[in-house]
Amino acid sequence: MKNPSCHNFELQAVEGDEHQRLVCTHCGEINYNNPKIVTGSLIVHKNKFLLCKRAIEPSKGLWTIPAGYLEGNETVQTGASREAYEEATAKIQIDHLFAIFSLKKINQIQIIYLAHLKEDYFAPGIESLDVQLFDYDNLPWKEMAFSSVRWVFELYKSYKNGENLPFSKED
Repeated sequence: MKNPSCHNFELQAVEGDEHQRLVCTHCGEINYNNPKIVTGSLIVHKNKFLLCKRAIEPSKGLWTIPAGYLEGNETVQTGASREAYEEATAKIQIDHLFAIFSLKKINQIQIIYLAHLKEDYFAPGIESLDVQLFDYDNLPWKEMAFSSVRWVFELYKSYKNGENLPFSKED
């Protein structure tokens, strides 16, 4: 929104648009309610995966890959690197695009990269209770924070079996 003080929105037809939109009755600003962009990385280190135990809601205490909302004026790759540092104090090298998830129910687009550690160091960041490396056979499947985290690992298995990248999935 251009004017954060606007708060009188009504659902209206907008000329030249096929959808009704929330329009401010004071200034005419249109709230398009576009999806939020989440960016993150599947970090592989010595054939193991870096996971973070969340210190914040939603899903506090459950495991996830380092990921979060893209900030304004930030590239998707820069955001994925920033999230890895914020959550795991990990400096990463992004290898390539891995997966794109379209989560209509929660109005998100998730863009996940395959990456590796630049250094042998990681530790819990401000948003994590713990950070650990897991091999595929010992992933904490029942303690994963989000369905998209499970999808990442299911897709990784397909990737290792020679399927093409990037993967995409819709809920």
